[in-house]
Amino acid sequence: MNKESKMDTAKCPICGKPADKSYVPFCSKRCADIDLNRWLSGVYKIPTNEAPTDAPAPLPSDSEGDSDIA
Repeated sequence: MNKESKMDTAKCPICGKPADKSYVPFCSKRCADIDLNRWLSGVYKIPTNEAPTDAPAPLPSDSEGDSDIA
């Protein structure tokens, strides 16, 4: 099965319409934007075994010696 025939059967995960080559795996920019918003707003989450923390992770320190720039 080649990519063309997979495209013919692929459906948009948001609305179920046939996928468009320009927005694979979605059918339109609208559905692609809906999916992006779901990721950014926390609707979609990737499960982990890590315990949740209330404090944000610290930023990596600069070990190149640029820290004395005033």
